[in-house]
Formats: sequence, C-alpha cells, structure tokens
Amino acid sequence: MKTLMVAQSGGPTAAINATLAGVIDAAQASPDIDRIYGCRHGIEGVLHEMFVDLTAFSEKEKLKATPAMALGSCRFKLPAEPESSVYQRVADVFSRYNVGYFVYIGGNDSMDTVKKLSAFFRDQPDAPVIVGAPKTIDNDLPGVDHTTGFGSAARYLALTMEELCRDLSIYAVKSVTIVEIMGRDAGWLTLAAGLPRFLGGAKPDIIAIPEVPFDPEEMLCTIRRLHQTQNGLVIAVSEGIRDKDGNYIGASAQSGAVDQFGHSYLAGAGKYLEHLVKERIGCKVRSIEISLMQRCSGLLASATDLDEGFSLGQFAVSLACQGKQGTMAGIRRIQNHPYQTELFALDVGQCANQTRYVPQRWWDLDSPAVKQEICEYLLPLIEGEAPRFYGKNGLPDYVIFE
Repeated sequence: MKTLMVAQSGGPTAAINATLAGVIDAAQASPDIDRIYGCRHGIEGVLHEMFVDLTAFSEKEKLKATPAMALGSCRFKLPAEPESSVYQRVADVFSRYNVGYFVYIGGNDSMDTVKKLSAFFRDQPDAPVIVGAPKTIDNDLPGVDHTTGFGSAARYLALTMEELCRDLSIYAVKSVTIVEIMGRDAGWLTLAAGLPRFLGGAKPDIIAIPEVPFDPEEMLCTIRRLHQTQNGLVIAVSEGIRDKDGNYIGASAQSGAVDQFGHSYLAGAGKYLEHLVKERIGCKVRSIEISLMQRCSGLLASATDLDEGFSLGQFAVSLACQGKQGTMAGIRRIQNHPYQTELFALDVGQCANQTRYVPQRWWDLDSPAVKQEICEYLLPLIEGEAPRFYGKNGLPDYVIFE
C-alpha cells in the first residue's frame, strides 16, 4: 500500500475544496492507499515538507462547501531542465513518505507542473503516478467542456450583474457604469455576466470580451446613441480586452509586471474607460472592478459546480490508482436537455500552457441563435444553491487546517 499526496495551486475557486474532498473520499475507500497527506501551498509544500495528515479526515461535506483553498496555494514554476535539483528533491520526499500517487488540483499553470513531474517520473521504476485535477474560474483549459470553479464564478457574476442593473435603473440621470470582470485571454466570465441580457433583458448594454478587438471610439458612439432613449447604461468588459493591434486597453496604466509563468498583472481597463467617458462625454460615470469577489464566493456557489468538483476529485484518484501517469481528469458534456456529463481522462500535455477561447461563432452577441446557445451552455453550470454550514455567530463555518 502507498501514500497519496494531494496539493492545490493557482487561484482560489468556490469548488477547489470540493475536489479536495472528493480526492480524500476516494483515497480513503481505496485498498491501494493507506495514508493521505495534504501538501500546504502546492508543490512548495512538497519541497519544504509542509504536510497535513488527512488519512482520518471526516468533515468532507463541510470541506466541499468551503471556498478558496484549504491547503493554501502557490505560483511556483518548476524548472524546464529535468536534471534540476528541484526534481531530485521531490523524488527524495516522495520516496521518504512512500508516495505512490500525487494529485495536483489547479489550472493551466498547475497542469504544467503535472506535465513536468510526470515526464520526470515516467521511466523510473516504482515511480509515483502524477495526475491532474483541473480547476479555473477562467474556464480556459482546452480539451474539456468546462472546468470546476467556473460555474460558481459564473453564478456570482450573473446574479451580481442582475442586481446591479436593478440598482442602476432607478435614477432619471444619464450615466454609465463600467464593470470590469476577470479574464486575461478568454471572455467566458464576461459572457456569464451577460446572462441577464442573453435571457431577454436589455442589460448589460455593451459586452466586451478579449477575443473581439475593442474600439473605444465605437463604444463612445454607442453610448451617445443609447443615451438618446435611455438613462443608466451598463458596460461589462473583460480585464484583458485589446484593441485591433492586440494591445491591452489602458495598457499605459499597466505596471508591466508579470508572474513566474509570464502572465501580465492586469488592472485598469475599466478605470481607463471611465476616464475616457468622463472626458469625451461628460456624463456621470463610474467603473467597478469586481476583482477577487468573483473568484470564490461560498454564499453564491453553484451546487452543480461543487458536485462536479467532488466527482472530479474521486475520478482523479481512480486514474492514479490505475497508473494513468501524466493524465488529467476532465468533464465532457453529453447533452443539455437534460444536462448530462461524463468524466474522462486526457493527456495533460494536450492542455498545459494552452488557452481555450470563446468560439468565434459566439462573437456576435446580438444574434438570437448565439444568445440561445450561450444560455444553453451556461445555465446548467450555475444551477442549484450549494449547502452552507453556519457557526453559532451566524457566520459561515468553513474548514481550516491549522
């Protein structure tokens, strides 16, 4: 019998702990596993031996409903050179703890870690099996129908946008509210914020995703035209919107800093457009950056998302126990009516360091057929209220590993 180690990495979601709970549940039931360790702060927890013994952990339902990352996270990029001492350090730790299985829960960059570790161990005798369990609110991982974490973030954005539009409709004043939503390269989250409009409403009035070149002058013309018959306008923009030359909108306001994986730190598209409207049109205008709130709201989590996250974790353990080195658990949609999916395995090399964009056929957001297709894709993912656990003080009671 072997030890299973599990770690979380990248950005938090409302469902990543549901996947952790699924991993623990399946590992506890497996005859091949006798001990379960959680690694604090991702792969760094392996390197520094920061472990939590989860072998007898029992609060799986509460963990499933706990947002963010109970084990903590990191953004550590493994070296490209397999002869690096980092890999030997991982191998030594795995050997010392009798690790036969390692499940890494994370997004695109975390799957890069799975890819590199599995390549390092692939031809070694009695090597640990490395498996990925994907999550990302950005929903930009190729090869799958959707990623866990996205459904809850989409639900948060759809409900928040619906309420925001109600708030902004009450005054007889010409105004513009610009809502900046996460999404460096892909506009999946911004489409979710557009659900109130796609379902038959009038707002948000303008929806801008990174895949479609954004023209600020065209936006100003649209605002002037709509203000002839309306008062409060709402604009939903992805943080990563670009002009026709591929430059980020408001790029002059960006810091230029990048993370270890080379991703730019983005902020400022909404604020840039706010100043532009104020200068060129002069009406009341504000920008709202939803920022971190959209990532892991436990109170607005999707029950579908948490259930799928739990099952994904269970399936990842199954792949590991079958010796499926370098694979990733994924979700494939079978049908929309009724909503039905299946879990499947794919080579992590097919998706690591790659981006899944909103398909071009969805770029025409005024098309009734496109609106219907987007709704059929999104609505099943945001269905159902997740269970909540409350303490005596009325605040949520979440799992915290001391």
